Amino acid sequence: PRTPTIVQPLPPDAAASNLPRVGPSVARLLEQLIHGKNEPNRTVTIEDVLRISPRRYIDYSNLTKIGEMLGPVGDVTIAGDVVDIREQYGRARPFTVARITDGTGTLRLVWFSTFISKQLAEGERIYASGTIQGGYNGLEIVSPEWEKADGPNLVTNRIAPVYPLTKGLYQKTMRVITRNALDSTRSRLVDWLAEARPYLDDAVDLPPIDIAYERLHYPESMDQVAASKRRLKFENLFLLQLGLVHRKQAIQASPGQPLAVDRDAVERFRETLPFTLTGAQQRVIEEILSDIRQPTPMTRLLQGDVGSGKTAVAATIALVARDNGKQTAFMAPTELLAEQHERSLARLYAGLPEHQRPMIALLTGSTRAKRRREIDEAMTAGEIDILVGTHALVQDAVSFGDLALAIVDEQHRFGVKQRALLAQKANNLQPHMLSMTATPIPRTLNLVLSGDLDVSIMDEQPAGRIPIETRLYRKPQRADAYRLVREEVERGHQVFVICPLVEESETIEAKAAVEEAQRLKEQVFPDLRIDVVHGKMASKKKDEVMTAFRDHAFDILVSTSVIEVGIDIPNATVMMIEGADRFGLSQLHQFRGRVGRGGSKSYCVLLADDSTAGGEARLQTMVATNDGFVLAEADLELRGPGDFMGTRQSGLPELDWLDDGFDARLIEVARAAAIRLLADDPSIDIRRFPRLKPRLQQYWATASTTVIDTSKS
Repeated sequence: PRTPTIVQPLPPDAAASNLPRVGPSVARLLEQLIHGKNEPNRTVTIEDVLRISPRRYIDYSNLTKIGEMLGPVGDVTIAGDVVDIREQYGRARPFTVARITDGTGTLRLVWFSTFISKQLAEGERIYASGTIQGGYNGLEIVSPEWEKADGPNLVTNRIAPVYPLTKGLYQKTMRVITRNALDSTRSRLVDWLAEARPYLDDAVDLPPIDIAYERLHYPESMDQVAASKRRLKFENLFLLQLGLVHRKQAIQASPGQPLAVDRDAVERFRETLPFTLTGAQQRVIEEILSDIRQPTPMTRLLQGDVGSGKTAVAATIALVARDNGKQTAFMAPTELLAEQHERSLARLYAGLPEHQRPMIALLTGSTRAKRRREIDEAMTAGEIDILVGTHALVQDAVSFGDLALAIVDEQHRFGVKQRALLAQKANNLQPHMLSMTATPIPRTLNLVLSGDLDVSIMDEQPAGRIPIETRLYRKPQRADAYRLVREEVERGHQVFVICPLVEESETIEAKAAVEEAQRLKEQVFPDLRIDVVHGKMASKKKDEVMTAFRDHAFDILVSTSVIEVGIDIPNATVMMIEGADRFGLSQLHQFRGRVGRGGSKSYCVLLADDSTAGGEARLQTMVATNDGFVLAEADLELRGPGDFMGTRQSGLPELDWLDDGFDARLIEVARAAAIRLLADDPSIDIRRFPRLKPRLQQYWATASTTVIDTSKS
């Protein structure tokens, strides 16, 4: 069983199944609620129960008079006497109907259960809460929350929590469970954050843990709820920042390899490029050159919107490493992207005299054994300057002669552990690490997702790039969208079609893509060449289809949302997205970035038959701007940090308390406190922090890498 570190010493009744009034069957339901059905045997601790956040609250102290309600008025709480209660039998199932009065009028209550009729009797006074609606017999509340006014309860005349539930669990049961959990641990709760209080900003109101839990579940005001959630969010952020700052400091404390920068050589390379670098590219290059001259290893994230020219920046830095007699590893998430980078680098270096061009090799899972041996021998001998590849670069069989620079494209697709393995290839000298991403991330989220990295942002597009025109089509306009597709194909161009997001499973999404491709072939474009790619395909097959599309073997590619980030098909000019309202802004923007890579006018076609208010807001924002950073900020505001981050949590612990709100100020405070604490005690000595250190280790145990060394504690 997982050890609840908030309780010292650990009591024998830590499992929820041993809490008062909780039997084994309810304990199993709690396990499903807290851990999900995929972990049925994972024990529920008291801490798990205390950290269940109510999804909303009902204010039983703010009563509405029945006589004041002239029509449906939304959610209300009333107090009244039961004047009639009876079971009734309809066509579907039996139900209970009661009428209550508060002296100003009467109201009908309906429950789809006969169990209520055995709990209530005429003459009893109750509190009831729910949504007032009109019925055949006047105003009524269907399935209201209720409590007896004169009986033992947890909600009379106060704010009551409403918890997330699973089938078989009820609000009253959950309230008893949380009340018992609070009462049984109050005297034994250990506030581990108290050990960090000297390093915190006094201006931030963070209540002690016992008060925070009490007010989270049974507050006297909604301000108390906000303060409690702020405390629990801060715990997450502080432990996260301790780990990230510690990781960055550990890397920078490692022996590095300072690189000399020949300004004349860099300038000569710029002059050979077939384009002029943007101001953003030049600024970022200067930031990186300043980093690699230092004896401490660089750890930098390069954020550049689609088409902003990140590869040219990477090529410049790799050339500096080559001129120092050092090697560069360039890692991409897929074979297709690795091949694309190899070709791009070769084109960028083509203007240099032959003796000044870096030697480039490609290593992927498909590389044949003979070629692998040749590459390994050449790498060990220092004959290859830049090795481009996939995860194959971190395999044991791959060795470098003198690795000084590691470049990781689409860094969120790799775990921290994979990036660390790449660093181990540098003969015990930490290489400079440049990570790149085409996903614009708001500044505040950078401190969460990339807190162990310095961040450079390229927010400028190369001159002459034709903006992508984004069009929104409703159901009656679908024929117009298809007409645009046909016109572009007739001009010799190609088209992406993205199928709607289906949440059930990847298998269902794959089937939907295949069916959509067949529909387009038979009903819409019978004369055009159409193929399909989806997530259930083997990687090799996906690469084959994408390569064939790149080589113009067919006109239209139907795909699920697995379409590769960064894939370069210059001839593709239309990105048509079915069910566009189901995707987030950042993902829509990534899809849009797959076109407009050649010199022709390109289009992003958003198809949405019906959309929610949130979906409509996203679609209108997409039409209004092509700026990825503006879209990222809007996506964060519309969907919240949990949805926005998605799989970019790779290598990080769970960030559960960020899902229902985002406080940029709290991140800044957490990071500043982490920096101050680690400056005072870099190892976080367990003798000074006997409660904080185990909590930190437990928190980071959910990540894919060890951040805090436990060998000396």
